Amino acid sequence: MHVAIVGGGIVGLASAYYLAERGATVTVYEKGSIGSGSTERSVGGIRAQFSTPVNVELSLASMEIWEDFEETFGVDIAYRRPGYLFAARDEATAEAFEAQVAMQNELGVPSELLAPDEAAEHCPGLQTDEFVSATYSPTDGFADPHLALQGFAESAREAGAEIRTRTGVTEIHRAGDEVTGITAEGEPCEYDFVVNAAGPWAQQVARMADVDLPVAPKRRQMLVVDPETPVPEDVPLTIDLDTGSHFRPEREGKALVGGHFPSAESGGEADPDQNPDGFDRKIDLDWAVEAIERAGDCATYFGPDSEIRRGWAGLYAVTPDHHPVIEETLPGFVNAVGFSGHGFQHAPATGQIVAELVLDGASSLVDVSALASDRFETGELVEERNVA
Repeated sequence: MHVAIVGGGIVGLASAYYLAERGATVTVYEKGSIGSGSTERSVGGIRAQFSTPVNVELSLASMEIWEDFEETFGVDIAYRRPGYLFAARDEATAEAFEAQVAMQNELGVPSELLAPDEAAEHCPGLQTDEFVSATYSPTDGFADPHLALQGFAESAREAGAEIRTRTGVTEIHRAGDEVTGITAEGEPCEYDFVVNAAGPWAQQVARMADVDLPVAPKRRQMLVVDPETPVPEDVPLTIDLDTGSHFRPEREGKALVGGHFPSAESGGEADPDQNPDGFDRKIDLDWAVEAIERAGDCATYFGPDSEIRRGWAGLYAVTPDHHPVIEETLPGFVNAVGFSGHGFQHAPATGQIVAELVLDGASSLVDVSALASDRFETGELVEERNVA
């Protein structure tokens, strides 16, 4: 079985590893350097506190790999598990938390519903008067995306996969409804399967196969901050869900601060026809000011003497319902795209599912039937509410 994978980010390389491990002949095509689309700019969050069962199941299957990553892949990915804390300001959000925690618990996630004072036991700086409810899970956390990417890349190579960087795919070949190969850098190549793992440029790749996928590249930003009061390393990644603000501890009291605030962003959306290195990486000043202010509204760490050390911008590959498309869309054409900011954490499960779709014809690890692309035509969307 000869498989071409378009996209050398964490999803593409995880897919390459699991395919090659099972005996497929795999070539990865990446038009930039590995991870240059989104993975290297990821915050590295790994959580199971999602609002839909399919996202929870993708998380749990992936966490099994993340927990044993160093033993399996020989790379310490700096996996830390101080938990995630979701905080609600609105009663409607708090009511949704109740149903979500019940669903998560039924699937085996040790999340719990907390009053604001109880939440402050995990995040002592939380502005408890601003919130009505919170959820927390101790098994959530984060890891280093660069190290994880290198682990998958090296193991994929060792399993026999070829990774071609600076090699863009310009055509996808079809014979009727069946995808039969690609052209890369002017060279046509026949393949049994082509896997679209192109992240923010997934829509472009799908169009080459005459497939329309609603995956849009959305620009997101992140700051490294010296808070006025250092953030302890055991504080969870904290999300003020109703404002979109979020932060997590870094080493030596620093914090990563982010959030999507459309009112403060200028030129915030990416051009889908740009190359992977062509979008604006500069931090928008208005956004940075609002990000610090909103973090201060959430937790006392971020007073007026907080200082910005640096920042960066990256791209989410976003679908209308914030869920990915994982399916064999046409015979010989598999899509694993549109993770809406969750591609890093779900990559281990996705890689295994891609291998199952290619080699077995169906997924047994997780039921991904709800993630078929026809949901955008039928209106049967699977809305994810817990998006940061």
